[in-house]
Amino acid sequence: MTRLRSVPADPVDRTRLPIDEWRLVESRPSEDLGLMETLFATANGYLGMRGTPSEGRDAAKHGTFLNGFHETWPIHHAESAFGFARVGQTMISVPDSSVIKLYVDDEPLLLSIADLEEYERWIDFREGVLHRELIWRTPAGKRVQVSTSRLVSFTQRHLALMTMEVTMLEGDAPIAISSQIINRQDFQDDFGKGVDGGPIMDKADPRRTTDFAQRVLLPQQDWHSDRRMLLGYRVADSGMTLAVGADHEVSSDAEVEQLVDTSPDLGRQVIRAHLHQGSHLTVRKSVTYHSSRSVPHRELFDRGRRTLDRVRAEGFEAQLEDQRRYLADFWERSDVQLPGQPAEQQATRWCLFQLAQAAARSDQWGIPAKGVSGSGYEGHYFWDTEVYVVPFLTFTNPAWARNALRFRTNLLPKARERARELNQRGALYPWRTINGDEASAYYAAGTAQYHINADVAYAFSQYVDVTGDLDFQRREGVEVLVETARMWADLGFWRLTPDGRSSFHIHGVTGPDEYTTVVNNNMFTNVMARHNLRRAARAVRELREADAEGYATLRTLLDLDEMELEQWDACADGMSISKDEALGIHLQEDRFLEREIWDLSSTPEEAFPLLLHFHPLVIYRFQVLKQADVVLALFLRGSEFTAEEKKADFEYYDPITTGDSSLSAVVQSIMAAEVGHQKAALDYFRAGLFVDLGNLHHNTDDGVHVASAGGVWNALIHGFGGMRHDEGELSFDPRLPTDWPELSFPITLRGSRFRVRLVREEISFTLESGAEVGVSVRGQDVTVTSEGVAVPLADQGPVLDDAVLARPVGLGDTRADGSIMTSHVPGDPDDPWEFPVADDPDDIVEGS
Repeated sequence: MTRLRSVPADPVDRTRLPIDEWRLVESRPSEDLGLMETLFATANGYLGMRGTPSEGRDAAKHGTFLNGFHETWPIHHAESAFGFARVGQTMISVPDSSVIKLYVDDEPLLLSIADLEEYERWIDFREGVLHRELIWRTPAGKRVQVSTSRLVSFTQRHLALMTMEVTMLEGDAPIAISSQIINRQDFQDDFGKGVDGGPIMDKADPRRTTDFAQRVLLPQQDWHSDRRMLLGYRVADSGMTLAVGADHEVSSDAEVEQLVDTSPDLGRQVIRAHLHQGSHLTVRKSVTYHSSRSVPHRELFDRGRRTLDRVRAEGFEAQLEDQRRYLADFWERSDVQLPGQPAEQQATRWCLFQLAQAAARSDQWGIPAKGVSGSGYEGHYFWDTEVYVVPFLTFTNPAWARNALRFRTNLLPKARERARELNQRGALYPWRTINGDEASAYYAAGTAQYHINADVAYAFSQYVDVTGDLDFQRREGVEVLVETARMWADLGFWRLTPDGRSSFHIHGVTGPDEYTTVVNNNMFTNVMARHNLRRAARAVRELREADAEGYATLRTLLDLDEMELEQWDACADGMSISKDEALGIHLQEDRFLEREIWDLSSTPEEAFPLLLHFHPLVIYRFQVLKQADVVLALFLRGSEFTAEEKKADFEYYDPITTGDSSLSAVVQSIMAAEVGHQKAALDYFRAGLFVDLGNLHHNTDDGVHVASAGGVWNALIHGFGGMRHDEGELSFDPRLPTDWPELSFPITLRGSRFRVRLVREEISFTLESGAEVGVSVRGQDVTVTSEGVAVPLADQGPVLDDAVLARPVGLGDTRADGSIMTSHVPGDPDDPWEFPVADDPDDIVEGS
C-alpha cells in the first residue's frame, strides 16, 4: 500500500484552512464547495446540516438529514434469484431550513461574485457553532458587515439555531432578509424546479447515493402564524412522517416590517428595514425537526411546537451555554493531546468532533457510514460502526456505546428473518441497511459478508468487558450473542484433516476485503466467528450462574438447549485457520495463494480505486486487497497470534493492499506500529487522519468518513499508545513516533476515568474519577491512583526497515506446482501486459 504512504505530512491547503488546534477555519471562500460543505457540516447524530452558505447559493450538494429518515424502493435485478435483496433504502434530504437570504438595495449576497473585503468562517470544536464573518462592498459601493451562525443542538436533538446580523458600515440602504424552509428533496433549486420520472442511481460509483426522480415527500399540511411556520410530510413509499417548524425573533434599531407565508413546499418569513450607517438588523431563527415511522404529522406538529416554545421561553443564550457544557464534558472524556504537533492535533480533534456529531444523539438509531453529514452510501449502517466507532464510544462515552448497541438488539427480529431466508438458524444481520432489511443488491461483496454477525458480537462483548455493564448483557446482549452463534454453528461443517483431526469449516463467505469474495475459510471471518461462539457460550453460562430466573426465561424465549453450548465450544475449538508453512503466513482464504499477484507498484494512480476501473471478475482473480482483512483480525484478536505470525502476515499482505477503502490505513498503522514498521505506521496514520481534511479519496463531498475518524482514535490509542484489551484487562506496549514528544489521552474503564501520558522515557497514568483500576505495561502490573504512577520505558518497541514492504513477498519463488510467483497489472484488451519472463526462460512453467 505504498501509494498511501506517499501522502504528504500535511496534505491540507493551509492558505485556505490554516492550522488552529481547536478550530477549523476557512480564510476565504472555496471553489471546492462540496468538500467545504462536508467539513463544515453541523450535526448531533440525529439531525445534520451540510455547511452550505446561509444564502443557499452557491452550493454543490444541499442537504439536511435525519438519521434513519428514508425512502424505500424496489430493487430491480436484471436476473433475480431467491434471497436477493428486494427493497432498497435511501436516506432522503428533509426540507432545508438553513436558508437566510440577504438583499441590500435589492441585490443578493452571493459569495461566488461578491466583493468581499474580509471573510472568515470557522467552527470551534468546544462550542459546536458554525460562524461566518464577512464585510461586503455592494455593487453600489456600500459596506455591509454580515455575521451568521448555525448550531445543531446536542442537548435537544430536534433543535437547530441560526442567526444573521447585518450592520451598515458605510451608506444607507433598504435591507431584506428572506428566511426560508425549502423542500429540496423534490425541488432541486430555490426557484421551484421539480423532478419527475423514476429513481436515478449513480451506478458508476456504488459509494454514491440514489437520486429519486419521482415525488418523495408528500405534503400533508402547512401552517403559519406571525412568528412561526410548520410544514408536514409523509414519505411516499416508506410511510415515514415528518414535521419541520421555525420561529423567528427580530431585533433592530430601525423600523422593521415582517411578512410570513407557507405553501406545501416552502415556508418563508421576510424581514424588511431601511438601515442607516451604523444601524443593524438581527434575525434569530430556531428550527425543529421531528420524524416517525408511523405517527401522524399532526402529533409531530405538537412535538415541534413544544420544542420551539422551550427556546422562546429560555432564549438563545441558554441553548449556547448548554452546548458548551455538553462539549466540555465530551472533551474531558475524549480529548487526545499531541503537544508539538499542531496540524495533527487539529485534524485529530476534527475527527473526534465528527464522531460526536455522528453518534452523540443517534439515540438507538444506527450510526450511518457518513453520519448525517452527507448522502453517501445511501445513509446506510454497516459493520464499520461496531469495529471502528463503538470502541471509541466504549472507552470514552459508554452511554453512547450502549445506545449504538441497542440499535442492533432492535434489529434482531429482522436479522432472524434474514437468517431463515438464507436457510440458517439464529440471526444474520444485513450487511447494509437502514430499516433492518438487507439493501445490498450485489451479494458477493455484500450479503456474503457474514462476518458482520461476529463484528456485532465483538462490540457487545467488548462493551461489557470494558464497562462492566452486566445488566445490559443479561437483558439484551446475551440474546444477540446466542442468535449470532447459532448462525455460525449452522453455517459451518466438519471435515477431517490429513492427520485425522476434526476441523470446522465455513465456506462461501466474503471477509472485509471486498476484492476477494465468496471464498472458503476466510481467516477474518473464522477468527471472529470463533470469538463469537466462545463468548456466546460464556454469556449463557454466566447468566445461568448469576440469575436462574433470567436463564430460565432465556431458554424458553429462544428454545435454547444446553447442548448448544457444548456445540459452540466444539466449533470454536475446531475452527479452521489456514496457514502456509513455507511463507509462515495465515491464508486470507484457502486458495488465496493460487491467484496471481497484482502489481500495485506498476498500476497507474488514475486506475485507483480498482473497483471503478476493473470488472469485479478481473479483480477477483488476483491477490489484491481493497482493505485490511487478515491484518484486521491480528488487531482485533491479537492475543491469539504470536509476534512472529503478526510480522509475517503484515509483511505479506501490506504490499498487496490497495487502500481503496478509507478503513484500511488506520488498521495498517496499528499493526505496522506493533510489529515495528514505525515509519510506515506514521505514514498510514496520516493517510487516515487527513482522509477528509485532505480529501485523499476524492469523495469527501459525499460526507464524512465516520469509521475512518473512529479509526484515527484507534490508531492513536492502540497503535502509538500501544493499548490492548483482552477479556476486559488493559495492557500497554507503546510505540510513540520518533518526532512526537508526547501523547496523552483519557480512558474510561468500568466507570473509572484515567489519563494516560506517554513520553519517550516513560508512560504514566493518573486517575481522574472513580475507583482505582489495574493495568499492565509490558507485563508489569500497575495500579492507577489519583496520585499518579509512572513506568519507565527502555524503548518504543522494535524498529524495522520498511524496504520489505515495497514489493510482494515471494516474487520469483517457485510454487509447489513448479510455477513461478509473478505480479502483473491486468491490461487493456488492445494493450495486454507482457508474459512474465524469469531470469532463465527455461524456468517458466506454462500457466505461471
